Amino acid sequence: MLAVLAGLEECRTALIADGNRQTAQLVSVAILGLRMRLNRSGDVELKALCEAMAPDDVGLEGASKSQATPRRGPLLRVVK
Repeated sequence: MLAVLAGLEECRTALIADGNRQTAQLVSVAILGLRMRLNRSGDVELKALCEAMAPDDVGLEGASKSQATPRRGPLLRVVK
């Protein structure tokens, strides 16, 4: 599994270098899924990661508390 992870990371690097950012993002999701499986992480840990990565003034739903500057919501959202 670690070899697969290393291969996916190399693919993502190559995709970014070639300007294929959307495809690189899809590979990043696969990398995240594999890392979660390897580390036996669950939905609770993923939700905590998403909340930690969200800016302080933006909630997970993408609504800004100050409404001064509209922002796009997070790229990842926990769904069940």
